[in-house]
Amino acid sequence: MTNPPANPAQREDGLKMNDQLVLNGRYQVGELIGRGGMADVHRGTDTLLGRTVAIKLLRADLARDPQFQARFKREAQAVAALNHPAIVAVYDTGEYAVTGGPGENVRVPYIVMEYVSGQTLRDLIKANELGIEHAIDFTLGVLAALEYSHKAGIVHRDIKPGNVMVTGDADGVKVMDFGIARAMADSAATMTQTQAVVGTAQYLSPEQARGETVDARSDLYSAGCMLYEMLTSRPPFVGDSPVSVAYQHVREVPEPASSLNPEVSEALDSVLAKALQKNRADRFQDAAAFRRALRAARNGVPVPALPATEAPTDPNDIPPTTQMADAEDATATMSFAGAALLDEPQSALAGRNGREGTVLADSYAEQDEEELPLGLPPERERSPRQKSRRRAWITTLVIFTLLVLAGGGFWVYSTVNQRPAPVQQIPIPSVTDLTESQALQKLYDSNFKPEIKRLPHDKISKGMAIGTIPGVGTMMDPASAITLNISDGPSTVTIPADLPGRTEAAARDVLRQSGLVGAPSTTFANSPTIPAGSVITTNPAPGSKVPVGSSVEVIVSNGKVPVPQLAGLLVPDAEALLKASGLGMTVVEAVNTQVEPGKVTGQSDAVNSLVEQGKVITVTVAKAPPPSPTPTPTPTTTKPKADGVVEDLFG
Repeated sequence: MTNPPANPAQREDGLKMNDQLVLNGRYQVGELIGRGGMADVHRGTDTLLGRTVAIKLLRADLARDPQFQARFKREAQAVAALNHPAIVAVYDTGEYAVTGGPGENVRVPYIVMEYVSGQTLRDLIKANELGIEHAIDFTLGVLAALEYSHKAGIVHRDIKPGNVMVTGDADGVKVMDFGIARAMADSAATMTQTQAVVGTAQYLSPEQARGETVDARSDLYSAGCMLYEMLTSRPPFVGDSPVSVAYQHVREVPEPASSLNPEVSEALDSVLAKALQKNRADRFQDAAAFRRALRAARNGVPVPALPATEAPTDPNDIPPTTQMADAEDATATMSFAGAALLDEPQSALAGRNGREGTVLADSYAEQDEEELPLGLPPERERSPRQKSRRRAWITTLVIFTLLVLAGGGFWVYSTVNQRPAPVQQIPIPSVTDLTESQALQKLYDSNFKPEIKRLPHDKISKGMAIGTIPGVGTMMDPASAITLNISDGPSTVTIPADLPGRTEAAARDVLRQSGLVGAPSTTFANSPTIPAGSVITTNPAPGSKVPVGSSVEVIVSNGKVPVPQLAGLLVPDAEALLKASGLGMTVVEAVNTQVEPGKVTGQSDAVNSLVEQGKVITVTVAKAPPPSPTPTPTPTTTKPKADGVVEDLFG
């Protein structure tokens, strides 16, 4: 790496290492793996932790726009607060400078994210590789992510197949791109920016298309559009332009998914019908309700029919039966009003009712004048007998009316206060040894309304039914709400045994998936064999049983080894000791008359000093001094013997 520039303001910028951009001195930017409307995504390497990451860089031509800067930073802030297996994690953020012109430096923000290997849902839909079960499973994963983000107060606002990655592992999917997400507390503002609707037209909720406020139910509408496309290979609405598609979201009802894909069940059609309601009050009110309905639909249980939310206001829309009923009520009212005219003179009756008065008068024309109840011609007065009869007739009519009213009132009172017929109660069935979906189906079939409650259980596997409250055999009214207890697995969990040797980030991910929490701080330790940045062990140790949610200390290798004491050891012993510490050895011999030959008298690195793994230690070994030279013998002369024979002295 080249030396950092002298200007302190540039120390945060990208430096060059082997012609590759390095951000913040640790994130090495690699090849381009994706490109969006406002940013490019590169594969990268965190050189400090030794893990692969994804680095999202705002396009330099957009970095001058404050709105794009704010949207990009909002994505980092939104996702940084979310820690869920189905949401792409954000590790770090920052900025680096690029030259924008003579004397101008543009600050370009970047986000360092979790690297996810897989395909987007958009790619799988285009390849026609999704079946009904896959579509349901992937939607359940997205809804789990939305349930978590909504509880954290974050609305995504751009749920679509291109923002969902299928990983192929146990988590299934990862939701990405919270670039236009907003906190729910901030969602009261209109959802338009510079007169443009935010989002993707094919997946806009009606309220987004109208530029109104959004909430969690807007994301659920988009998730319903995405499920519809996974089931039918096309969005619920298509058009020549985004404006026409947005209009359809507001005004039109999509075709049933089963009309485009015969394999879609009636139960799935009912789920989509509720999810794609124009009025958000008629949709699923939270992601958990959407997930429950989707699981029930997988087992053939449809969503109940929606109640009518509005009454007809146009008189032409009122059913004929209603109009007839209104007419009958009006007629009845007129007939009761007519009774009040009995005491009026015949002329007055004819004046009020026109021809009706004439008919009444004609009907009495042939009767004796004394029997006419409506009076005599004006020029003649009633006789006492006629007056008496008239009073008796009126009294009888009043008494009869009172009796009728009293009898009717008693009948109404008796009807209202009559005890209803006893409801035939039914017993709660047993759900032991059934999966969650099987138990739900059995309770639905028995005409109960189960509500799931998850409880830890050490003996019953996760996802299996524990029982019901009230218990099995209890007699209940039909359609009663009961509690279905589902095992959430044991209350304790075993720390995975395969953590040693993993990178710290990978180990923390495994702990999170196991229901545990990595301690916030990292402990570093020496190790002769574990590479730097990899996990040595944990505290408690791998294989230990701890309560679910416990904090586990991660101990990571710093890549260094303490140098052992070698002086006084024979060379083979010193070499074995260094090898056990992951170090090498080079021998240098030196003459030493004070130490036994073959023993170590010195070493190049001090005892207990920390050195890099695999370093070669130079040791000094005592060597015996060379032997003294052998003296040369002195030759002698020959001498005659007595017998005259010469004796060779060397012979």
